[in-house]
Amino acid sequence: MSPTPADAEAPEPTAAERICSLLSATSSVVVRARGEHHDLDTPVSVHGSRLRLTAPLGSGLTLAATGETEGLAVVLDVTDIAPVAVRDRVRGRLTMAGRLRLAHLADDGLSVHLHLDVAHAVLATPYGTSALTGADLALAGPDPLARYEAGLLTHLIDDHPDALAALTRLLDPQLLAGRPEIRPLALDRHGLVLRLDHPHGHRDVRLVFPEPACDTEEFGEQMHRLLTAAQTGLPARRS
Repeated sequence: MSPTPADAEAPEPTAAERICSLLSATSSVVVRARGEHHDLDTPVSVHGSRLRLTAPLGSGLTLAATGETEGLAVVLDVTDIAPVAVRDRVRGRLTMAGRLRLAHLADDGLSVHLHLDVAHAVLATPYGTSALTGADLALAGPDPLARYEAGLLTHLIDDHPDALAALTRLLDPQLLAGRPEIRPLALDRHGLVLRLDHPHGHRDVRLVFPEPACDTEEFGEQMHRLLTAAQTGLPARRS
């Protein structure tokens, strides 16, 4: 099911920001080159439209990139998986195409840094597909909460189930018919997304923070304001 269209103007990250956030938080990617798939356990550093990866010195990908002065044509795949247990945990799939080049030997002497100059990218989510160029990515940046999202969501589930239950008071009562299981699905500086899981399907609802949160401390403050609204019966923006 698509998100509840209660407030079409509710702020949320752009597609370019979502891509930058996903890349900054991931620890594994798949690189396709010359008909082969290379699984890399590597953080990704985003520098405009250029990404930095790390690969083992003797890996097939490193060897393939060696000697390619104009760069090795590759496709990079990243899957966005919700950090909490929900039905349909895949929140999005990112595909990026570009040229991969050797940068320099890593400090450990066992791996190398690789640079990927992105030509274009496609982000597919359950709600639509966005196509962007490398120039689009160069103008964006990751959400300030991206690297903390997994920890914050699991902390909310494990340590504050009462707060999660209280937030349901901000939802349209009709959405709660049938008593769906409610789990936090995603968060960013603009708000929190809840997954309402019914036996016949699911619906995602975004609760918008009163003000954007630029760090984890401000996230706590905005969550407190949402909970206060829930306890006092004040309206909250949602989409």
